[in-house]
Amino acid sequence: MRIQNPRIRRCVLLFLLITGSSLIARSQVTGDSVKVVVDTNMVPTPVIDSTLRIKNLNPFFNLHVDSTLSYNLEINRDETGFYYYLRNSPVGLKINKDNGVLTFKADKSFFLSGKLRYDNEYKVSVGVQSLDNPREKIDTFFSIVFYNTEIIPSRVKPTVSSFMTVDEGDTVSFKVLCENGSFPIENITFFANTPLKNVTLVRHCDDEFIWSPQFEFVKESDSARVKMVTLSFVGANRFNVRDTANVRIAVRDALNYPLAIQEYKLISKNMSSYILQLKYTFLQLDKAVKKTKGTRTTFDITSSTTALTGSVLASSSNESTKKTGQVLPSVGVSLVPIKEAVAPQKVFDQNQAAMIRTSIKRLEYMLGENALVGEKDPEISRKTTKLKDELKQTQVQLIDIPLELARNLSEEELNQYFNSPKVSRKYRVKR
Repeated sequence: MRIQNPRIRRCVLLFLLITGSSLIARSQVTGDSVKVVVDTNMVPTPVIDSTLRIKNLNPFFNLHVDSTLSYNLEINRDETGFYYYLRNSPVGLKINKDNGVLTFKADKSFFLSGKLRYDNEYKVSVGVQSLDNPREKIDTFFSIVFYNTEIIPSRVKPTVSSFMTVDEGDTVSFKVLCENGSFPIENITFFANTPLKNVTLVRHCDDEFIWSPQFEFVKESDSARVKMVTLSFVGANRFNVRDTANVRIAVRDALNYPLAIQEYKLISKNMSSYILQLKYTFLQLDKAVKKTKGTRTTFDITSSTTALTGSVLASSSNESTKKTGQVLPSVGVSLVPIKEAVAPQKVFDQNQAAMIRTSIKRLEYMLGENALVGEKDPEISRKTTKLKDELKQTQVQLIDIPLELARNLSEEELNQYFNSPKVSRKYRVKR
């Protein structure tokens, strides 16, 4: 071959100098012509692509809702004898196992039903395998994302109504859910129109809000003894688009039952202790009255016996006996002032004992009448106030009576003496 163009001739010479070992050249220069002889036996054979691969795989697909996808995958082999398959494919994505055509129609109903989500990357595994040689196969993947130009807002949805009523001491508990649209809510911020204590905060969707209004939360200055609390849950997506849900809670004034029960038990204990003191004082007064009465009875019997004996002896024929009989009546008469001096009547003590017994009976009746009915008796405040007033009235009425503690007698012994039939007959009201 003769190369007439000098420029081409220089390029060929430069190529021969660079590659040198792969060509055997013979040249004969005659004037401005060069003859190059190439050995065709030394030309390299083309390289054959032996690895199975997909030639036109797109690693990423971006589809609009209601659009249609049709994409034909090609391999570096004759498709005869190969089949295609998918794994982890979203709803609606299919592939023809014979020719590798991907088809998909992003129907809007898939997104409304929650089967598909906007702006969510789905990784799909795709593979090709030979039917003749199971070892000849390939597995790879691609991503597909669906988007929508119509923005569907996300909403914050508490599981309770927008208005509710609770009492102090009750527990408010509900979940804060999210109705996700085009872009889901990623965080929730909580606000309240008044400072709250012991609150479980809500920060994300499906978190639970828990709050218990403490007693004395409602002040006396609040209208109708009700305090309004407004809870605000503000949800925001990654673009800081917000949605707010408000829950209004009417907190009513309620009785602090644990404290009220303690107060009732305290006044009941004080009343029972006071009743025991009165019973012991009654016992001392009643014994003193009983002792005095016995002494006066002895004097009366002695005086009567002496007078009777003197009358009998005065009628005797014996002068000595007769004189003795005349003296004895005067002795019986003289015992009367001695009786009054030694054992005066205990009218005041007896009246005090009767008054104490009446007070004890009244206090015991009030204690039984105002007993609690269950742990949350709705009348506990009224009953406690009634017992306080009754105890205070009795203490004022018996303020001059010295009360002694029952140290030597038990409660059972005092009750046994106080309720004995003899004492009941003695202090029974006479018509």
